Parts: sequence; C-alpha cells; structure tokens
Amino acid sequence: MAKTNYTFEKRQRELAKKKKQDSKQAKKMAAREDSKAEPAAKTSGATSG
Repeated sequence: MAKTNYTFEKRQRELAKKKKQDSKQAKKMAAREDSKAEPAAKTSGATSG
C-alpha cells in the first residue's frame, strides 16, 4: 500500500486556511469602506442642503 504524503496534506490545509483568512480580511475591509462612505455621503448632503 502507498505511504500517505502528510506534507502535501499539511500544505493543502495551510493554503485553505490562508485563503479563508484572506477572504475574511477582504470582507472586513469592504465593510469598513462602506461604513466610511455612508457617513461622508450623509454629511455632504446635509451641508449642501
């Protein structure tokens, strides 16, 4: 029977973990940008109105 390649499995787990962290971080940054954009739009509308 073939020997399992634990190094390959570990690398795949690490890559999946990194991908998940990156997507989570990107989602957080997008939420921050959206929350920053909303107050700016509200304040500019109040000053011009």
